Amino acid sequence: MSDTDLCYTSATDLAALIRDKKLSPVELMEAVLARIEAHEPAINAFATLTADAAMEAARKAEADVANGVALGPLHGIPVTIKDLVVTEGIATERGSFSQKGVVPEVDAPCVTRLKQAGSIVLGKTTTSEFGWKGVSQSPLTGITSNPWKIGYNAGASSAGAGAGAAAGFGPLHQGSDGAGSIRMPSHFSGIFGLKPTYGRVPNWPVPNNDQTTHIGPMTRTVADSALMLEVMSGPHPWDHTALESAPEPYLLRLDSGVTNLRVTYSPDLGHARVDDEVAELVTAAVNVFANDLGCRVEEVEPTFGPDGPEIIRFLWSAHEQAFAPFLDAHKNRMDPGLIGCITSGMGHSMEDYLDMRQRKLSYVEEVHRAFEQCDLMLTPSVSVAAFPADRLQPEHWPQHPWDWINWAEFSYPFNFSGNPAASVPCGFTKDGLPVGLQIVGRRFADLTVLQAAAAFENTCPWADKRPPL
Repeated sequence: MSDTDLCYTSATDLAALIRDKKLSPVELMEAVLARIEAHEPAINAFATLTADAAMEAARKAEADVANGVALGPLHGIPVTIKDLVVTEGIATERGSFSQKGVVPEVDAPCVTRLKQAGSIVLGKTTTSEFGWKGVSQSPLTGITSNPWKIGYNAGASSAGAGAGAAAGFGPLHQGSDGAGSIRMPSHFSGIFGLKPTYGRVPNWPVPNNDQTTHIGPMTRTVADSALMLEVMSGPHPWDHTALESAPEPYLLRLDSGVTNLRVTYSPDLGHARVDDEVAELVTAAVNVFANDLGCRVEEVEPTFGPDGPEIIRFLWSAHEQAFAPFLDAHKNRMDPGLIGCITSGMGHSMEDYLDMRQRKLSYVEEVHRAFEQCDLMLTPSVSVAAFPADRLQPEHWPQHPWDWINWAEFSYPFNFSGNPAASVPCGFTKDGLPVGLQIVGRRFADLTVLQAAAAFENTCPWADKRPPL
């Protein structure tokens, strides 16, 4: 197996090779680090690369195999951590000069669990400033390029995670999603990403954004995400919003199929604009569920959809007020769009906020009522394919000082509601840019979403497709 093939091998296969002593963790780490060195900083997926520490950990992992030490399910497998998630001894700078040089003294629970399972942290992946937007650039780290077209948007805020997965920088990448930040980069970069049910993976420190941020896996195969989710899931005392239930055996039950599931399809949620090429590819993917996977598919126009744009724009600018204290000292080095978003929310009163939050709660109820009629809902993941990453909107879309959400109307509804939602690759535009199909399940039905994604993957595989780096 060539080093490139090794870098694109799934974690499930790599773990088996390591357990059977057919692959050395050192050999694997050397191959991954060599690939990173060959393609960084052109892609710029890493905010911080901890190559020396990763090699040291790989040598220890190799010794543990030789000495018969009990091995975790991810023993010796490289993993990246998004730079919004705290990591002991590794800078966590959140894409912002205001956080430059901040080095936490503790790992977030998801990082601890990944390490306990035997995975080896490669470093921290890039994010937009404080994760505020869906474009892969920040003042601190610059542009993270889409591996399918250098200089183009790789999606955000889990920008480096998506780009790294597509580029073969190891098989496992941790992402987080407050309005699409796992699903958007998965769509743009042609990989699989899952936003689990809210609270499935504990999130600490608990974000002060009304319980919308989810921690989840970003990988090239559904099986790798299922395995990674098993490892990260489960209650934790530091996160009072975490679900009490232990994780299900997602990987073991992945191939049960989705025959006879009730599936609704909404091409626009009743209000969203979608580029023609994206719409055509998504419609073709929906037909696979109807014609090949045995689902009962019905096109619908959800009642909740049209109220979403006003709610998200109000709450997005309101919650970005958390970063207003940095304006005095760091305004000249902050993202201008973030500043515009913060400024636009400064006039909101407490009464305004509570009124809009009540509208959000009613909206969430409508989302869950919609799932009384179906097991899954299908939509586009994002309305557009990748565009130049120095822009906030594609050139052919309406322009705005900070509103990037107009091309990402399909993701935030399910952050509001907490439903599990995934983006699966479903084809390429004529320019060779990936497009994603969103699969949304009922709250707590993470396994159903994974099974649907796996069934689609088996029929329309994508993991063998690699960007022309």
